[in-house]
Amino acid sequence: MQKRHLYSITSILLCMALLSGCTELENLTSSGSGQQAPENEIVSLGLAPEFDYEVPVNLPNIIVDQVGYSVNSNKIAIFRGEVLPDTYDLIDMETEEIVYTGSIKEKGYDETTGENISYGDFSDFKTPGTYYLQADIIGQSYSFVIAPDPYADIFDAALKQYYYSRCGLTLSTELAGEAAHNACHTKTAELKDDTTVQLDMPGGWHVDENGTRNVTDGCRAVNNLLLSYELYENNFTDEVGIPESGNGIPDLMDEVRYEVDWLLKMQDATSGAVYSAVSAIEESTTSYRLYIEAVTMDATIQFAATIAKFSYLYQNYDRDFATQCLKAADRAYRYAEQYLNDVLPEEYFHAAAELYRATGALHYRDEVHRYLNSGNELDLDNDYVFWGCVVYISTKQQVDVNACETIIEKMLSDVEQISYDSKKSKYLTEGNREQDNNCELLRKMVRLAVVDHIITNHEYMMVLENHLHYFLGRNPACISYIDDVGSRNYMTVDARMGIMKQIDHDAELVVLLSAIQDNLRMMEESGL
Repeated sequence: MQKRHLYSITSILLCMALLSGCTELENLTSSGSGQQAPENEIVSLGLAPEFDYEVPVNLPNIIVDQVGYSVNSNKIAIFRGEVLPDTYDLIDMETEEIVYTGSIKEKGYDETTGENISYGDFSDFKTPGTYYLQADIIGQSYSFVIAPDPYADIFDAALKQYYYSRCGLTLSTELAGEAAHNACHTKTAELKDDTTVQLDMPGGWHVDENGTRNVTDGCRAVNNLLLSYELYENNFTDEVGIPESGNGIPDLMDEVRYEVDWLLKMQDATSGAVYSAVSAIEESTTSYRLYIEAVTMDATIQFAATIAKFSYLYQNYDRDFATQCLKAADRAYRYAEQYLNDVLPEEYFHAAAELYRATGALHYRDEVHRYLNSGNELDLDNDYVFWGCVVYISTKQQVDVNACETIIEKMLSDVEQISYDSKKSKYLTEGNREQDNNCELLRKMVRLAVVDHIITNHEYMMVLENHLHYFLGRNPACISYIDDVGSRNYMTVDARMGIMKQIDHDAELVVLLSAIQDNLRMMEESGL
């Protein structure tokens, strides 16, 4: 922000006094105690304000993905303005030479942003390199790359956010870089409702800057990370760069296990109920106390679903630990059964679906069928309904074929609407004017990724890619919402706007990136 300073009122009054005599000035410069100010000393009135104004940010009117485009993907730039030239040029950053010239095609007025929008499509240009776009009248875009896989580093960074968020572990400079720190929150925690009860609760992921570890937030993140693993297992390597890298288990599963180890500690050994969180309260700059928050039904039933899901997928790596997890999930579910008035039906359905797939037990199946056959329309916007339906149609256990058909029809109907609404927008997403609905957009992309995995629809993949372009700067504010990438990053605008800093939404980003990575891999394998 630039500042402009006005001359102080004191200076103006001084000039007036010199014109009208010294009497007024002498009175003005007397101290409050009645003493005369020393001769030749000018004392300020204390009325010298600073008038600040913010110089508007000059955003480009050629809007691109500030990371880039894959060699074989659609490459669309957005041009805004009422008066535009007919063509634009693609400029090589290294040589400053024009390597491609394209036509600007008008798309119309965008009611959401109040802008006239046009497109430039340079999909047929496939030479790797670093470029920017330039056009007469409106100037140039931010730079970007064209590469076989421009998102690989972002994918790894999204996964590594969970390592950076680990609690109770020393993060080494070798693996964490500037995020390195000594083990935190290692003290014994006290039960908030009864401080005489003390438990060791190290581990898990921080969910905020205060060092809170929350069961429901952790479960939500784990659910989407494991969903991504189920859909796109081949995307996940053992080389992300965490302490467990190289152990023969995909690093995503190692990272999830770190959270699951902590979640198991949050279960009461006697009842099976689950405490909801561990919070850190600072008492001074060098002292803090850890409190275990009370048991909740949300934490208990979500724990049951998430731990059951993990046990099913982890059994190929450590069957004994997977069995331990399954028993813990069953105990949590049975505790929740005693308090069904306090359990949301959607959460109960999700937990029953996960446990049915993991065990094949009929009482879980009956609960799943009771929910699916209740006559209520499936609300797939609800995460628990969505997760429960996905696991039900993917189970190897006996299923109700009619129920599966209903689920798939509803999924297809919902994603068709998502696809239609996205294409209808001039920015090719449903981003709103304030650009504060990224979480909603990510949730929709998870739905789309699942259906695309089932039926492999090129149109759906284009919608997925367009949303990633949106998150990487091809939006009205030209903001990249992903950490450490893009010419205009969210950190310079509002540090709260980032996706990766929120563990549940970062997991949804992993699903989106996984879908795109998988598509790029398949195109490479097929020679496209």
